[in-house]
Amino acid sequence: MSDQRIRIPRDAEHDHTSEMAARRRTFAGERTGAALDHLGSYSIDPSGTAGNIEHFTGVAQVPVGLAGPLRIDGEHARGDFYVPLATTEGTLVASYNRGMRLLAECGGVRTTVVERSMQRAPVFVFDDARAARDFGRWVDARFSDIKTAAETTTRIGKLQSIGQYAVGPLRYLRFNYTTGDAAGQNMSGKATHAACEWIVAHHPDHPRYILSGNIDTDKKHSQINTLLTRGRRVVAEAVIRDEVLRKVMGVDARTLFAARQISMAGATLAGSANNGSHAANGLAALFIATGQDAANVAESHAGITYVRLLDNGDYYWSITLPALIVATVGGGTGLPTQRECLELLGCAGPGHADKFAEICAATVLAGETSLASAVIAGDWVTSHERYGRNRPGEEGARD
Repeated sequence: MSDQRIRIPRDAEHDHTSEMAARRRTFAGERTGAALDHLGSYSIDPSGTAGNIEHFTGVAQVPVGLAGPLRIDGEHARGDFYVPLATTEGTLVASYNRGMRLLAECGGVRTTVVERSMQRAPVFVFDDARAARDFGRWVDARFSDIKTAAETTTRIGKLQSIGQYAVGPLRYLRFNYTTGDAAGQNMSGKATHAACEWIVAHHPDHPRYILSGNIDTDKKHSQINTLLTRGRRVVAEAVIRDEVLRKVMGVDARTLFAARQISMAGATLAGSANNGSHAANGLAALFIATGQDAANVAESHAGITYVRLLDNGDYYWSITLPALIVATVGGGTGLPTQRECLELLGCAGPGHADKFAEICAATVLAGETSLASAVIAGDWVTSHERYGRNRPGEEGARD
């Protein structure tokens, strides 16, 4: 093997073109023996991917299925929605579709956006704890000036507050922003950098800092996000009538409630980030279809299920997503197929992020009702066997 690095072909001025993509596929094929015919079959204009990807080589085509109608009675999303889910997992769309049927027959899902917040969390370093404490007081007294410095970098982002956390000679600051219809991680990073530079210039000690002290917990779950919100805190809730539950799911509300107590204990035992069934499934499929940053599923899937068995035998079911990070502008939301999926939901462009967040939460609730019921009814495994297996040699046929 040669020590010389063989570079992937690149054109400094015209890299996002069909020609350069073809060169890279040829380059990869010659070195690996892989045939990349399907990777090179796409309808989008490669020039439109600039800013979304480097070394553009082709497009991964993920199957998209529709589930619905999902009936929502929200503050921002109201009506019936057909939800695009991009996945390769058999039974997923069917399961969410079944949950949406159940919810629609019970009057739909009520959705509420409770809070909005995006963070960047720098840490300032001092010689001792007393200096760090005094710095925190200095920051509190100058919040207005720091806010002004941060907001010079953005038209949309607004600094709401700065949380403070002490560890020895360190002072962690958690800058909390609203970011409009953008997810806002880059926006909040740029704004916080400007704020930190203002702090260094104006504080008498000119302290050292690191832009992220890792308590913003970007792209990873954390308890601080569950408590304090990251992205949007959204609640989806519904009252499910016992007779409809029996008809559609084959289970009754009392049995479902008893099983919930057991699964709650299991989630506590495991230290799970979500005491429900599988929020990540629906969110990942919806994120991929609509151009969200798929890595944000790591934070967004966290959830708290809360239920009640009502006096009349019906079942109140809610799920709270405390760190749902979504956008309807920026990132991958402007790519052609992803924008089409957002348009399908009436969520493309500015002014629709809260609506999209409510659709996401309602979709999660639909998936929760279906999977939890399937586990109890005993058709969880059999459904996967029947619909979800793609056996080699059978050309995708299902037994």
